[in-house]
Amino acid sequence: MPQHHHDHTAAAVAPPGRRRLARHCRGITEARWFALTVFGVILANAALLGAETYSGVVDEWHRSLRLAEHLCLAAFTVEILLRMAAHADRPRDFWKDPWNVFDLAVVLCAFLPVVRENTTVLRLLRLARVLRTARFLPQLRVVLVAVARSLPGTLGFLLVGALLLYVYAMVGWVFFGHHDPEHYGSIGRAVLTLFLLMMLDGIGDAVHAGLEISRWSLLYYASYVLLASFVLVNVLIGVVLNSLDEAKDTDEDGNPSGARRAAAEPEDRHLLLRRIEAARRALDDLERDLARTAGTAPPPSGEREGVVPGAERRT
Repeated sequence: MPQHHHDHTAAAVAPPGRRRLARHCRGITEARWFALTVFGVILANAALLGAETYSGVVDEWHRSLRLAEHLCLAAFTVEILLRMAAHADRPRDFWKDPWNVFDLAVVLCAFLPVVRENTTVLRLLRLARVLRTARFLPQLRVVLVAVARSLPGTLGFLLVGALLLYVYAMVGWVFFGHHDPEHYGSIGRAVLTLFLLMMLDGIGDAVHAGLEISRWSLLYYASYVLLASFVLVNVLIGVVLNSLDEAKDTDEDGNPSGARRAAAEPEDRHLLLRRIEAARRALDDLERDLARTAGTAPPPSGEREGVVPGAERRT
């Protein structure tokens, strides 16, 4: 049995009260004003975090900032409760959305005593709320998904980059360690120097200093810049772009509007059947009236043409 059919069946067998609650809460959470309100609260939370970095503002508006923080937490709590209630007829669908799990974790952690007593952890947790803006900005959400998908490829890039840095650092220590101990006096200094050169930071000074030691240093720096700054960086860009395309496809496949249409399919089917039954009853009444007028008996309902299969009246 397909998964979406199983979800539809679960929604259909849910108690009527839970279905009504889910429909009512979905109407709220899917409204544009609701998304804009939550987005505004997230921005207000970010502004509060920025204001708390100024000691003068904290000393003067301490109580007001605390009250605003509690109001933001209350708003986020109401929001996540409404989102959970919107899945009352299909609770499993709530946990299938990673953003729902993230939002719930951020809200629940704020109520933990250990977190509330630790100012640093609490501020980091409040900072995590700013990431929730990706929920309401599709392009930002796609970028974050792309970054997450590119991590396996990025790990391979880091391994190759680390190997390249180590080899060139050892070669630099061998040739320049005695003449330039400030930059190549140890493997650590050499790695740091080459890491900065990977961003082409100070490459001109490094080449001039190397030419004073040996002309072969030009080949050393040219090959390193070619491999590190051009080849590896382009490989990384390719990995990220490929992950971005995959994230766009995934976001389009998981379009919430399609999910809402699929969820509403069973209700639309029942509504259509009820309308067919009502039309059939009206047709029966019309045929009886015509039969009385003509003095003949109406034909059996099963012999009429054009009866929709599966729309027989329930007894």
